[in-house]
Amino acid sequence: MSKYDIIVLGSGPGGYVTAIRASQLGFKTAIVEKESLGGVCLNWGCIPTKALLKSAQVFEYLKHAADYGLSVNTYDKDFDAVVKRSRGVADGMSKGVQFLMKKNKIDVIEGFGTLKTGKKIEVNGTEYSADHIIIATGARSRELPNLPQDGKKVIGYREAMTLPKQPKKMIVVGSGAIGVEFAYFYNAMGTEVTIVEYLPNIVPVEDEDVSKQLERSFKKSGINIMTSAEVTKVDTSGSGVKATVKTSKGEEVLEADIILSAVGIKTNIENIGLEDVGIAVDRDKILVNKFYETNIPGYYAIGDVTPGQALAHVASAEGILCVEKIAGHHVEALDYGNIPGCTYCSPEIASVGLTEKQAKDKGLDVKIGKFPFSASGKASAGGNKEGFVKVIFDAKYGEWLGCHMIGAGVTDMIAEAVLGRKLETTGHDVLKTVHPHPTMSEAVMEAVADAYGEVIHL
Repeated sequence: MSKYDIIVLGSGPGGYVTAIRASQLGFKTAIVEKESLGGVCLNWGCIPTKALLKSAQVFEYLKHAADYGLSVNTYDKDFDAVVKRSRGVADGMSKGVQFLMKKNKIDVIEGFGTLKTGKKIEVNGTEYSADHIIIATGARSRELPNLPQDGKKVIGYREAMTLPKQPKKMIVVGSGAIGVEFAYFYNAMGTEVTIVEYLPNIVPVEDEDVSKQLERSFKKSGINIMTSAEVTKVDTSGSGVKATVKTSKGEEVLEADIILSAVGIKTNIENIGLEDVGIAVDRDKILVNKFYETNIPGYYAIGDVTPGQALAHVASAEGILCVEKIAGHHVEALDYGNIPGCTYCSPEIASVGLTEKQAKDKGLDVKIGKFPFSASGKASAGGNKEGFVKVIFDAKYGEWLGCHMIGAGVTDMIAEAVLGRKLETTGHDVLKTVHPHPTMSEAVMEAVADAYGEVIHL
């Protein structure tokens, strides 16, 4: 039997990052993967979707070339080539993880891993043991009882990335990050898209102002949006699909070629031996303490299978923290109130901390500042004037409670607010930090200035 210090089950952005950090700390490390190194994120999630979205963005630039004083007489899209490029990007990233495993002398065990008692994992009939086993098996597209996925007419995000041909009409059920990203992509490529959202606002976890702005932007680009709506049944018997949608006005039947179900995720915790080992689970999540230890000594869990936010960067941070704790380092528990969220549709969305409603529901006296990109020189020059930056501060102590952005490139800007909040930066600190001109990031400083009645360019 092969013996390791640490075995990681799953090689997504939680698992492979954990394995690398473990190796750096001197642990003899192995990683178990049933499919492709990099997991869903690198192969079927974060990375290839961004490649698709970039193609859509370039296509939109071509459509609007005249807005920039350019003449493009003929242009078209090749849907197959767009998909092929996305797969190529994913393959390259997966090969990069393979290289990192070799570089860090991590053994890769291919196959489906099953947890055993006594700190062991069985893969393809062979048992491996370790002092510490870290579960990082991630999640998949969640299926609703009234919206079963057949992989052809009712699909999840995985099939949405590799459709054999572009649909003429698509219904997207759910308007979280996955739903709105694919809605943007297919709409930009020429598909007629309808979003069906159960809650009153699209991207419902975001600040209400952000939700309303995205709805305006999407409607302007031709996306049909139905909120406070529910798909009650689907009929796939014909050449396409018919969805019965229940709204406050009654029932409506929508017809399309394909329905994309984007109603959240389901953790991959079945058949991996949790019950045999006795690891506690509650509502589809493995229960862990603040350093990711389960109730059974020697077994840990990180990423989507645990109760924290199901985000790639959260999984990576959890894994690093977990192995550093195992190594005896002094580590602080992760602050889940300071985790940035990013959505890569166009316009992009990025946020961290409390929304305005959450802050007021807590009874806090707040200062709100907002700066529209329509007043930004860089945004005007770039032709990206949609959106804004919104900041929320505690009026009494100046604490930066939240930051919410929608616009071009904001996913690359949100880290300023995350770092600022980590360092307990006040509004005054941001105001006195010189921001470069002309940049989109100036909007952060201007929004803070607006909160304190000092805004210059409004």
